Amino acid sequence: MVDNNIINNPPQISESEKQELVRSLLHKEGCWVDWGKKCQILQKAGINPQEIFEQTGLQNSQQNLVIVASQVYQSLVDNQVEESTLKYYQGPRSDVLYELRVLNHQERQQAALYCEQKKMDVDGAKEVAKNMKLFARISQPPEGFTNHPGDTVAYQYWKSARQKKTLADKTRLIAEGLKYAHSEGARNKIQQLLTEVATAETVGKMPLLPMYRLEAEEQIPCILPMVGTFPLALSSLENIPSLCPQGPFDVVQVSQSMNLVSIPTWQPVLQAQSPVVVMATTHDLPQQQDEKNEPILVVVDVEDRQWSSQYYFLVDNHGEVKFSWLPTENQDRILGRVLVILKPRKILDENNLTQPWQMDD
Repeated sequence: MVDNNIINNPPQISESEKQELVRSLLHKEGCWVDWGKKCQILQKAGINPQEIFEQTGLQNSQQNLVIVASQVYQSLVDNQVEESTLKYYQGPRSDVLYELRVLNHQERQQAALYCEQKKMDVDGAKEVAKNMKLFARISQPPEGFTNHPGDTVAYQYWKSARQKKTLADKTRLIAEGLKYAHSEGARNKIQQLLTEVATAETVGKMPLLPMYRLEAEEQIPCILPMVGTFPLALSSLENIPSLCPQGPFDVVQVSQSMNLVSIPTWQPVLQAQSPVVVMATTHDLPQQQDEKNEPILVVVDVEDRQWSSQYYFLVDNHGEVKFSWLPTENQDRILGRVLVILKPRKILDENNLTQPWQMDD
């Protein structure tokens, strides 16, 4: 057996201690908690995860899972949870505890007890952890709901049910919310929605305001100047106007006549120094002549002229502007780095855009 002092105080280990840890992992001695601690000791001692895999059969992803899950397990031990709960998670349920890694120690204990009570699998634990994090970010908790794991999940179902228009969608989410609700206040809030649903057909009421909040980065449009259409003149890349988004909604003030285009706020565009847009077609791109020719938008950072064989560039080809890959360094020809190429969206029937059953390909 492995010395407990080694497990609790990892730093340097001797070759014999290393071999004993490897042997113990190879034979899967103990439970997954022990495996996680032993893998962590070996990794901290400088042993590559691939080497551990080759000698023990524990894949790199498995090592990461049991190491992180064993740390969550240890936080439960430190918080002095019941021995029955610790035995339950030795089960093995390392994947369930792994999902609770995003929570602090107190939240982990609450979530672990709740997941045990509800006999949740990895998907349930993931939902609990996610909703506890979301609930913790609310500056003022909504009336009736507590920070209990069940209430945090129930709150999200309550919130979603309020936004649904159809009776079927509302009642399905209300039923899910009642399954999770822990406190009396949370159950009352969700049951109140049932009353609203029952009276909606007979009693006229003021409609909800069509209010939305931008949550994801890509929901926020990025407004960029369009410098021209292929074939592009070199002069089009001179005196490019600078756009300065202002305020929480990135309002752009335009002081001169110009063409603008809106694209999603993708990471390469956010990181660019001076992104502009060029209108072109597929056949204007290198090695695309065999593809279907269709209009495209090409986002180019005209400030990034550092050569790399990993990128495509807008280049000056003896006075002609082209898109090109440069296998060797030629700094003088580069006009900007290609960031993103956008093709038009495909819609099966454009006449359906105003219909509720519209489908996008």
